Amino acid sequence: MMNPTQTYLERSQGILQAVALQEEIIKEAAGWFAGSILAGRMVHLFGSGHSRIMVEEMWPRYGSFPGFHPIVELSLTNHHQVVGANGQRQAMFLENVSGFADRILRNFQLDQQDTALIISSSGCNIVPIEMAESFQHQGIRVVALISQRHSEASKSRREDGKKLQDFADLVLDTGAPAGDAMIALPGLDTPVSPGSTLGGIMIINCLKAEVALRLVQAHQPPKVLTASALIGPKQSAQLFEAAYDEYSRIMAQLYQVPENQLEKTKKK
Repeated sequence: MMNPTQTYLERSQGILQAVALQEEIIKEAAGWFAGSILAGRMVHLFGSGHSRIMVEEMWPRYGSFPGFHPIVELSLTNHHQVVGANGQRQAMFLENVSGFADRILRNFQLDQQDTALIISSSGCNIVPIEMAESFQHQGIRVVALISQRHSEASKSRREDGKKLQDFADLVLDTGAPAGDAMIALPGLDTPVSPGSTLGGIMIINCLKAEVALRLVQAHQPPKVLTASALIGPKQSAQLFEAAYDEYSRIMAQLYQVPENQLEKTKKK
């Protein structure tokens, strides 16, 4: 029997192969995302619970660039105390409250040139599902990032049984197994060491690179957050400021309330 480290690394190779088999879907999604950015619009990112990791991997961090809009709802993700106030129990409850997704999206002025990437390992919790559903109702193309085998083995929290992939125009798979954890140990009834984050992060960075390529090919190279170790502190600082300024400019249009909405608010 291999030791746990060898087993995890071997199974990680399987996840790598699962991601590699999705190259054409990744490229198609990247084309949609690049189209939104080239149109001066946004790629909206959403994930609750640990799926927040994938959202923040896309933007902002080194090797990333403006054009992505991370929607991180703290009540669904900021549960580091685990128990007590702001604990895991509350977050898991809230991510299955119907109507919450619409209240989040009510803050933004969306456009059909936008696209969305919704991340959920199981694809079965209500808020990510309704987030995708709401985007689709507004004519926005949705890419779902799920763990296919885990989702198939899981039951949707929606009464109609629909899952995230039912409201997606494209579906990407982290390659993780049902239950996510990949290592079974003698004397332990349940497995440890999940794999979905590994597959998810690989897909996120493949998407990022493919989008950047398309922006360069369109003669609109992105402003990439770059470490001073590579380009020196002065140029690094300039790129940071330029990237954040660009992000602010794009974000500003998401908060422009149209006149007809203002009139409705006044009447209320």
